[in-house]
Amino acid sequence: MRIFVAGASGAIGQPLVAELVRRGHEVTGMTNSEGGARRLSEMGAGIAQVSAFDAAAVEQALRNAQAEVVIDELTSLPKDPSELAAAAPGDRKLKIEGGGNLHRAAMACGVRRYIQQASGFFLEPGSGLADEAADLAVNASPRVALIARTYAELEARVLNAGEMEGVALRYGFFYGPGTWYHPEGASADQVRRQEVPVIGDGGGVWSWVQIEDAAVATADVLTVPPGVYNVVDDDPSPVAVWLPAFARFVGAPAPPRITEGQARASVGEDAVYYGTKLRGSSNQKAKRTFGFEPRRLEWLGPVGSR
Repeated sequence: MRIFVAGASGAIGQPLVAELVRRGHEVTGMTNSEGGARRLSEMGAGIAQVSAFDAAAVEQALRNAQAEVVIDELTSLPKDPSELAAAAPGDRKLKIEGGGNLHRAAMACGVRRYIQQASGFFLEPGSGLADEAADLAVNASPRVALIARTYAELEARVLNAGEMEGVALRYGFFYGPGTWYHPEGASADQVRRQEVPVIGDGGGVWSWVQIEDAAVATADVLTVPPGVYNVVDDDPSPVAVWLPAFARFVGAPAPPRITEGQARASVGEDAVYYGTKLRGSSNQKAKRTFGFEPRRLEWLGPVGSR
């Protein structure tokens, strides 16, 4: 199958391209980076070195690739999560405007299927784990709400594209090589410096997915029924559980604990939302539909060790 991957040199893009090539697909990776282009070429992918903001170049790259499937993994995130607030406007612009160019080009080129990166952790509040019917948390704290609205726009775009099949993959928080959540990642450094506290009761539930498991799942949805799929592991965990375990895993001291009031005063309402209000999501649809088998969140240890 001829597959065009945008954001191909990013954290999810690289293992995804490697997995698609391993399965024998003809892959073109879109990147705006010289270094990214070299890495993708070494994996055996074709290269489209263009900017997502250059609509004409994006369409020409798609025509050259004769793509049957487009996978949109466009993001513009910083190397350190402490810079996320400053990076958020640029990330939204890339997803909405750059991704819009890609989506319109895919429709113009007669692409059969468009697969969109979405969010499995900014979901509307409710009891238990959220399934794919849950809406995004567009009324959450300010920055969370903005990000949720961005993903809501992306989902609406991909799922209402006429004859082109749309798939939205609601990934959990990425962890593993090349991500923030890895012993060599920026979040591990923050935790070692004790910059990441448990806020209040630490009841915010985070859904995770190992980066290579996410790549395998994405390669698996090339032919499944269109729609929304949660791509998360089996271990949605409250901050009060996963953060101390992650600290131990990366050789850090136990994280500090602060009240919600202290957090609002020092780091803001968004941090309180992450720490106390996030809702985990269920992967049962992905398991039923394409046999998704995620690994256990590695820093929680063996089953029953919590």
